[in-house]
Amino acid sequence: MSYEWNRSSDSQFLVTPAYQAPALEKPKKKSSKVFRPLGIAMIALSTAVVGGVIASSAFTLSYLTLSQPAPVVVNNTQQVNWVTGAAANAAPSVVTLGVNSDTSSGSGSGVILTEDGYILTNAHVVTLSGLTEDAQIAVQLSTGEVYRAKLVGFDPVYDLAVIKINATGLKPIVFTDSEQLNVGQDVVAIGAPLGLASTVTQGIISALNRTIQVASSEVNGDSGLQFWTGSGSAPISLQVIQTDAAINPGNSGGALVNNTGELIGINVAIATAGGGEAGSIGVGFAIPSNTAKRIAMEIVDTGSASHGLLGALVRDNNEAESSFSTGALVEDLTDGGAAQKAGVRIGDVVVKFAGKRVNGASDLTALVRAQPAGAKVQLEVLRDGNVISLSATLGDASDLR
Repeated sequence: MSYEWNRSSDSQFLVTPAYQAPALEKPKKKSSKVFRPLGIAMIALSTAVVGGVIASSAFTLSYLTLSQPAPVVVNNTQQVNWVTGAAANAAPSVVTLGVNSDTSSGSGSGVILTEDGYILTNAHVVTLSGLTEDAQIAVQLSTGEVYRAKLVGFDPVYDLAVIKINATGLKPIVFTDSEQLNVGQDVVAIGAPLGLASTVTQGIISALNRTIQVASSEVNGDSGLQFWTGSGSAPISLQVIQTDAAINPGNSGGALVNNTGELIGINVAIATAGGGEAGSIGVGFAIPSNTAKRIAMEIVDTGSASHGLLGALVRDNNEAESSFSTGALVEDLTDGGAAQKAGVRIGDVVVKFAGKRVNGASDLTALVRAQPAGAKVQLEVLRDGNVISLSATLGDASDLR
């Protein structure tokens, strides 16, 4: 079977998970068994132009005890601004996570999905970046109440997970349509960077439809973790929102909201200059709310999420032997796959998928995987100098397992 992926090369920056890295010196008791969907693949993260391994020890910060949440404080009503309002609206829907296993511990953030206790976060938070499927998960609400959580399911393809606490009367986050966002739009990030609960940072949307790559790691019995090194297993591609709002370890799974406090994305990663500890340099990434909501609801309903499969092996279309790619060049097709049925041919260059521009192979991979299995999508290919519009019904990426 063929699938969509491309290799990467070296660059001057790295992308790391925006969660509090495991503190290996703090062993905890093992939790009871939880539901496990098939196929666990967790992360060392890299961008579309980064090669190499980023294990947790490469970006571990000093462990901080989780702080008590601080409510949005208003001491002077004459000085209230839109950030205060957005934070006040969204903060009650953002939680702090403490995650522990026999050998490690970490922290992250999450957003409340339902009033009866379903919470969305990142998969790499609840699995301690792929170290375990059986971590103990504690959730602290904005009110300071703490609950034990169970893992409902997680999605390694788009790094999302749903957990559940035994509580009612919670305030769900309000999702907005991430297809309606603008570059330059004001945003606020809310989460627990470095364990500092209920932290609010302000910024803008720096870019939309940005693709980053998540190196696949897998808990594999006695063989332990396997990280993508640039020449081994294919990376996982995510299409994300880029923001300059400060995001740091511990923000993973937390909220990126608009000026009214509606969710536009789930914070997932940060870029760093490489070397030393990871920290914000004003280049953070969030999974768009539309993708996050679709995957979250599937996990709530079934314990796992589906992803589209195009059935095409592609690479970057580098014109004039330059470093710039102008689409995804189709090198091979799966017999009877979605692309072949749609009329895609070997040698075509995919330049648009589901209404979004495709600059290279990783863009196409991220866009395809953001769609559910069976989705009907439009794509445009460049063939003999002509742009041709095609319709495809995507297959199921789980068939690759």
